[in-house]
Amino acid sequence: MRRWSGLGLVALGIVLGVASLVALLQGATLYVDVLAALAVLAVLVGATLWGVVRVADRRSAKPTLPASGAGGQGATLTTTVGGRTHARGIPYVLPRDLEEMNRLDFQHYVLRQAFKGNFLAPVERPLAILDVGTGTGRWAHEVATVFPSANVIGLDLNTPPVDEKAEAGGEEIRPPNYAFVPGNILEGLPFGDASFDFVHMRLLVLALPHDRWPVVVRELVRVTRPGGWVESVEVPADERGGPAVDQIMNWVTALLQRRGIDIMDGTRVGGLLQAQGLVNVYSQRVEVPIGVHGGRVGRLMATDILNAMQALRGPLEAQGLTTAAEFDRTFAEARRAMESPRVRCVAPFYVAYGQQPGA
Repeated sequence: MRRWSGLGLVALGIVLGVASLVALLQGATLYVDVLAALAVLAVLVGATLWGVVRVADRRSAKPTLPASGAGGQGATLTTTVGGRTHARGIPYVLPRDLEEMNRLDFQHYVLRQAFKGNFLAPVERPLAILDVGTGTGRWAHEVATVFPSANVIGLDLNTPPVDEKAEAGGEEIRPPNYAFVPGNILEGLPFGDASFDFVHMRLLVLALPHDRWPVVVRELVRVTRPGGWVESVEVPADERGGPAVDQIMNWVTALLQRRGIDIMDGTRVGGLLQAQGLVNVYSQRVEVPIGVHGGRVGRLMATDILNAMQALRGPLEAQGLTTAAEFDRTFAEARRAMESPRVRCVAPFYVAYGQQPGA
């Protein structure tokens, strides 16, 4: 509305300018100065108003979505469990609060160092990228910087904090080629077929029931263009961490089973990609060290894993799988194990990617 008001004032200024010129030619000098002043004022105010709107538009502009519609589910209802905020009505077991957002950002930096990059698929010159379950949006932001010509979309149930701040008028720190779209992969992706050159999904095994994995992978493949790539990175239970780590992993596995989640599903994604017709499918187990035996990466991973264990304490106790005293004792033993150079605990990540045929 302000844009058209600005244009209207500019047009009025031009009319008044012409009128002042006509008055001058007709010898009506009494009106020349008044008309000229009004003309200049109208043009200045109109141009200023137009410019303000243009700047506002540029600051708030988002990349054009590569598909029809941006529907899907927005922010979820929450509940408090063990002093932490959790989403209600979805299988995901980890909290959805600022403390967890900070942990996820920390985890992203650790994995980027461990894998020496943000992805392993041989992606070249993509024009559209989708990050499913974007979480804090950190991966999507960085990839948008790596591929400045690509339109990068982060999809999640909840808006990442950085996007909330930007949309509320805070400092613009998002890449200009990045946009957030609310959506729930369990309800299908809100994009048309063959919309993206690269579709990425990482660490959603705690959110996806066992019987939904084929449907989820089918959706990832559906929105991938011919010649495009789909990549999945998942991790099951930590291994070789000793009795205490094994006990916590057993509790977590039991908690997930009550929500229909099989923690081993992340190890089978390569086969699901092949079943959906992708070619050049690659699948590899990558052991990332946890604890002091793994040097810097191992120590950072230990911090991440221990924080994740603490984040699950509330649901574990609420479900009667452990008690506060038993958890404290077991957690302390797990921490000591990760601080021992003799314990060779690892997180077995399973990386799988494949290419949509028909390039």
